[in-house]
Amino acid sequence: MIEKETTFFSEGSRLKATLYYPDDLPAGGPHPALIVNSGYQGFNEFYPKMFAKNMTKRGYICLGFDYRGMADSEGAKGTVLIEQQVEDIRNAITFMQSQEDVDDHRIGLIGWGMGAANVVLAGGKARNVAGVAALNGFYDGERWLKSIHTFDEWTKILDEVHMDRTRRVIEGESQLGATFAHYPLDPATEDYVGKELSQVYGFGHPTRLQFTESIIDVKVEKTVKDLAPAPLFIGHGSRNTLHPYDEALSLYEAASSPKTLYTIDGRHNDFMYGDHPEFMTLCDRLQEFFDSAFSASASPARSVSA
Repeated sequence: MIEKETTFFSEGSRLKATLYYPDDLPAGGPHPALIVNSGYQGFNEFYPKMFAKNMTKRGYICLGFDYRGMADSEGAKGTVLIEQQVEDIRNAITFMQSQEDVDDHRIGLIGWGMGAANVVLAGGKARNVAGVAALNGFYDGERWLKSIHTFDEWTKILDEVHMDRTRRVIEGESQLGATFAHYPLDPATEDYVGKELSQVYGFGHPTRLQFTESIIDVKVEKTVKDLAPAPLFIGHGSRNTLHPYDEALSLYEAASSPKTLYTIDGRHNDFMYGDHPEFMTLCDRLQEFFDSAFSASASPARSVSA
């Protein structure tokens, strides 16, 4: 895999990014491309790069980047807002469309964890992506948060969110909180994060409580139909206790065809290693999905409607 460091702007903030190329990319072009998006407290250096190492072998140019405020990307540190990350992804799409070696009719999105909701929202707004893959995500933020907290915990969270909104209005700034204050990790994910993700540069920065309000406002199922006619691939771990499997089922039910539901034999990220058989199988399924999506998007009928 060949790596080319680059940057692009998202609403005035310069974002650090990497273009990943296959070692044996044919001289002729343009070529299909994937924009791989990380989840909460994720960075280009980890999941996007991991997927790129596998998907470039399959002939795709890939782009990974750090969201606003993450690592060395510009933006307010500690401010994590889903709506801003969706804007970042839409601007990444525009950036890829400007690359001479990328076919602007064959650009796909992959989103992991919280990034799964992001790519569905971005794809529906952009209306110019060929296919979207949402992996191990949650798609109704309020429903998901309530499902992983007790009633008393949830009531406390709502009180803290209300007080923080008042603070932002009166004092001008959201309060910083612990990284996973309202986003608690299940034991398996916490173990993985401690061993793998905690070593990534920039990981673990405190997050402003406005983030929780941003999660509560996420209602992907209300807008997922906006993706059509672009196809949707939903991949989810059957034993995922961080983002329960029911989240995938609910999104699949709400989505328009064409749509695919793929069950991963795993939890949230216990299989997320570059050489893990389950991860390699997931990449196989993603290749099949995007090859089909790109074939359809290149047809005259889709080109005109886009």
